[in-house]
Amino acid sequence: MNRRGILKSLAGAAAAALGISRLSTSARAQTKHIRLYVEMAVDPSREQEMIDLFHNQFVPEAVKHEGYMRVKMLKRRAVLQGSAPAGHNYRFELEFENEELRQQWIASPGHQRVWPPLERTLASIQDYPVTLYDEV
Repeated sequence: MNRRGILKSLAGAAAAALGISRLSTSARAQTKHIRLYVEMAVDPSREQEMIDLFHNQFVPEAVKHEGYMRVKMLKRRAVLQGSAPAGHNYRFELEFENEELRQQWIASPGHQRVWPPLERTLASIQDYPVTLYDEV
């Protein structure tokens, strides 16, 4: 065996030992997640409070739950085309592996503890848009 062949064999053995391999077709097919979008009209006097609650309470709790993929809080910069919901200055984005696991998360005591304080920073908690999408 030549030196290049030995190096390839060593690299392959190391990758196998670390559990690194190409994803099978079925594994790739299971990467379509769900995403939840919440359009938020955050009371301007409570923006910093909302941001602190999000980063210091909500995110640390969310990452503990099965199926969690990511969560983002976005502040609207500009409307470049069309129109946006009036008064909505933030968008909350949550991604989970599937809807069943997201439902388990929202039923958890952790979610019941961290979401209501965040929600109370909204100008109105009566009718804010919440939209669920499937990745295709």
